[in-house]
Formats: sequence, C-alpha cells, structure tokens
Amino acid sequence: MLFVIECVIACIIFAAIILPTQYKNPIKYIMSYPPEIRKRVESLPQYKNTIKSEEKEHILKKLIAILAFIVFLSAVAYFSGAKTFSTAFFHVLILFIAVNLFDMLVLDIGIFCHSKKLRIAGTEDMDKEYKNYLFHVKGAVKGIMLGVVISLLSASIVQIVSIL
Repeated sequence: MLFVIECVIACIIFAAIILPTQYKNPIKYIMSYPPEIRKRVESLPQYKNTIKSEEKEHILKKLIAILAFIVFLSAVAYFSGAKTFSTAFFHVLILFIAVNLFDMLVLDIGIFCHSKKLRIAGTEDMDKEYKNYLFHVKGAVKGIMLGVVISLLSASIVQIVSIL
C-alpha cells in the first residue's frame, strides 16, 4: 500500500512541476512537441531567436532533472526499505514506469493532445499533429529506457549507502 501511495505522490509532484510552466509558456517545452509542430514553430518569425536558447535550456534542465531523480529516487527506495541493489532497482524502476505511464496517458494523451491552451501561437490549425498519440507512446518507450539507467544508478547508490 505504501508503494501505491508513493506512485500517486510521485505522479502529483511530476504534474505540479510540468503543467504550470507548460500552460504559462508552451514554447518552453518545444523540444517535447511532435516534429511537425517544431518545424512549423521554427519557421515562424516570432520564435526565430527563442528556439535555440530554449533548446540549450531544455537540455540543461533535463540533465539536472536526471541527476535530481537519481538522488531523490535513491532516497525514496532506501527509506521505503529497499536496502539491496535488486530491491532498490525494481522499486525505482516500477516507480519510474508508473510516473512515465501517467505522463503518457494523462499528461500527454489526455491533456496535451486535447488542450487548446497548450497550442503554440501559429500552430492552432495543426490539430492532427497535436493528436499524434504514437509520438507520445514512442516517447514513453524512450522514457522507460531512461528509467532503467536511472534505476541502475539509484540502486547503486542504495547499495553503497547500505554497505557503509
């Protein structure tokens, strides 16, 4: 039961981090938009100087987030009782997959694909491209692969802390 609560809390935290900034300024997440939409935005003069700086900022934020996830998920696993490499690995991986599936189903397919407020000005006519569900499914698969790496690193930290 504790693990289910952890999954729910993790999903809520993830949504609270992503949604407000995406609704405030969708262009900040341009790197996470389907390629057809990115191409259109890159061709629009009002975004000419914005895209390159957003790309650099996006990559830096993702790297910082990955490092934070590794440390945070290590602590969650450890304090949840996962004191061995294998238990920590599976604890973190399942937690990561739960958040990843929530992201794909609720945030991406449920909200992003259907919310007119997340449309970038100049792309409002691209309804089909915004509703590219396959793009989000492929992103979730990539996310799970990233989750395996994060789980390995988190489990390694738990193992080291448990030995000390």
